[in-house]
Amino acid sequence: MAAAVAVARYRAGARLIPRFASNSRIDQVLRSISPEHTPAGSEVWITDISWTEEATNTHLRQLADRGVKLYWFDHHRTALARHASGAIHAPFTDYELSEAVSGARLVYEYLERRLAASDQANEAFRAFAPVVAQADDNDRWIHAIPGSRELALTVSTLAGTDDDNLDAYHALLDIDADITYSPAMRAAYEQSTREIKDSFALAQRSRVRRAGPDGSSLVCAVCDGYPSEIGDSWGKQATNTVFVLYDRKHGGVSLRRSPDCQVDLSKLAQMFDGGGHPAASGCRPHELPELIARSVAGLFASGLQDLFDADRTESD
Repeated sequence: MAAAVAVARYRAGARLIPRFASNSRIDQVLRSISPEHTPAGSEVWITDISWTEEATNTHLRQLADRGVKLYWFDHHRTALARHASGAIHAPFTDYELSEAVSGARLVYEYLERRLAASDQANEAFRAFAPVVAQADDNDRWIHAIPGSRELALTVSTLAGTDDDNLDAYHALLDIDADITYSPAMRAAYEQSTREIKDSFALAQRSRVRRAGPDGSSLVCAVCDGYPSEIGDSWGKQATNTVFVLYDRKHGGVSLRRSPDCQVDLSKLAQMFDGGGHPAASGCRPHELPELIARSVAGLFASGLQDLFDADRTESD
């Protein structure tokens, strides 16, 4: 979110079309950019996400052939691996890949260098630096800057689960250098604190533990959002543990680990068409809906059988 707003502030006055997508939709969203309706000289900024389908590389190449400038910035290990393997090979005008900082910071510092080289003033862009610092602090789970976790919760709540919802985008587009919360932002933060409690309660009720390989543990649970907060809290009380959290709110699976665990979760997520970082990743397994349906079917089949057995006993 912060990366998109950084571009918008840098390009203030230009016609901007923000699009947000999950990993499962990014290929579809990128290929929805029509070469016929995207004039030469237009810019496409792809930030903090990567794609998996060769057809998307082909589509981006078609855009570039028509004079569209392509920019890509990502800090996820999965993205770096895909690029290194040649799976991502679009003709970028420029790109930066690094695990050292967040995607938002990669974008902002790149644009900051361009602004300095142009010797132009852009106060709206420079005023966004404190927001980027907080976004970077939370994204990398450092939490050394007061307010970074609260801002992340606020933005996440404003964004909701609809990729077409631009409430969070506009809130950050309008925010000042002091990060003064609007009434809508304050309400969103208060909502997030209530939702976190409910999500923790659901996760605790549904928590299941299994033994993993080499003395590791696998803890699975269901939550309603906020898997990072749950994984962080549980991880402090666990050793050599992988947490698999099915997020009903967003429809995906979040992978987290205890601080001492060495499992590369980005590789685990990639096995299910997801990705991320070694310590925090996500995916949407195609098998998940059927697995849930089978579990529910098993539960109710047993209940249905008990009902029929009870009816027969009464009739006898």
